[in-house]
Amino acid sequence: MISKSIRNSALALSLGLMAVTGLIARAQSAPATNQVLTPVETEKLLPAKVYFKGQSATIQVRNSGGVKFADGYMVLATLVDTSGYSSEIAGKYQAYFIAEVPVTIEGHALPAGIYGVGFLADNKFVVLDVGSHDLFTVTSHNDADLKRPKPLKVEAAKDGYRLYSGRTYVTFVR
Repeated sequence: MISKSIRNSALALSLGLMAVTGLIARAQSAPATNQVLTPVETEKLLPAKVYFKGQSATIQVRNSGGVKFADGYMVLATLVDTSGYSSEIAGKYQAYFIAEVPVTIEGHALPAGIYGVGFLADNKFVVLDVGSHDLFTVTSHNDADLKRPKPLKVEAAKDGYRLYSGRTYVTFVR
């Protein structure tokens, strides 16, 4: 004969397993989605100052954005105050770009890391390492239909995500 306490323990264990199984089933059926981050959301994630080419600079959190992927990894971008940099560096380095996972920008692979980026004249976009060495330059695009251009923002697009500077943008994908 099974004692009453063993029966109650077995029943509690069975109910617990059923509850855990139900939670797992719901978690598996609920699709995780990527989320575009707003400046308010990135403010909690970005430091007040960032390091680039031997100096630290303050960020412009109101001009930031990013993507949080379904698995929790992120890509973040923010404009920086480059007033302390030489005109040569400040002419190319406008924003800090943090990629926790490898991404592709306009067909160019970029490993996970921290970079300086900038939108240049003649529809060019440059990616620099933190020592200010050019890694690659790609052609940027113009979005004449953009309703409210901002100095920097990230938006979802059917071909990935767009990093905007005003109406000019580059597309990146994971």
